Amino acid sequence: MPIKVSVIVPCRNEERTIRLLLEAIMLQSFPREALEIIIADGMSEDGTRDVIARFQAAHPDLRLKVVDNPKRNIPAAVNAGIRAAEGDVLLRLDAHSVPHQEYIERCYDALMQGVADNVGGVWDIQPQENTWIARAIAAAAGHPLAVGDAQYRHGRQAGYVDTVPFGAYKRELFQRVGLYDETLLTNEDYEFNTRIRLAGGKIWFDPQIRCVYFARRNLKELARQYWRYGYWKAQMLKRYPGSLRLRQALPPLFVLGMAALVIAGLFWQPFLFIFISAAALYLAALAAVGIQLAAHKNDAALVIGFPLAAATMHFCWGAGLLAGLVSKSARSNGRST
Repeated sequence: MPIKVSVIVPCRNEERTIRLLLEAIMLQSFPREALEIIIADGMSEDGTRDVIARFQAAHPDLRLKVVDNPKRNIPAAVNAGIRAAEGDVLLRLDAHSVPHQEYIERCYDALMQGVADNVGGVWDIQPQENTWIARAIAAAAGHPLAVGDAQYRHGRQAGYVDTVPFGAYKRELFQRVGLYDETLLTNEDYEFNTRIRLAGGKIWFDPQIRCVYFARRNLKELARQYWRYGYWKAQMLKRYPGSLRLRQALPPLFVLGMAALVIAGLFWQPFLFIFISAAALYLAALAAVGIQLAAHKNDAALVIGFPLAAATMHFCWGAGLLAGLVSKSARSNGRST
């Protein structure tokens, strides 16, 4: 049977999770003989390639190939996978994701029915480790107060949206709108989806298309991730200013406003009282959600963990975006997700 779907996986130093992804692909309801997996590896320095090789040896019936990504960033990895792919449908997954059993089949069927040019679903966000802060980060990454109205993180209603994670596309789409922009090291999915919409295409979100996504393990990793998100979002906004959404504008406005209050308070004390009041209201809102989640999930650590994680996401995204807006050039900083 000819290959119908090529699964493209950007990967770098993912020895802890790559096998979980490969096992999930093996269990897909989509016919295995019509499927290939292309792992675009950013020259991994851990045991990632050994894990892949062992899995490949144990499952010779699975079409699996590894291509090098010497640029070591995600858009270059996706493009390398696209060039190596043989399928009519190209479906992107990440090495730290685990698709549900019908993930590929649902994406393929929606594309064949002509529902949209890009099809995706919802992240079922899980902690990488069973630590209190990893659980809190996963809870924050899927809550509207922390991430706004991003449907792919918590949406329950199918419909047309501005973006979906990963994505599934027919091959001819790339002939219409081009490949991924390799100068944009984060926000590459959103930028690609923006080009789809500008070209008259549509993006479909279906909450029945589900994928486990492993959140960051600690606040340091989370801070670096969201700083990159904000910084590279700013680079995209310089190209597509009309793509800004309210959920993306609020964190930098909040950071800018709080900084302005502190500076103004140095010259007129009442501004410091406004700053303290605003900070207290913000922390109270985060704490209230933390208490609610702690009771719902029976996890007391969320009382403190959720506010810490959400505040880290807000401030690092906001500060990163502001820094990106004033920067003159964008420099590569390696891994971008």
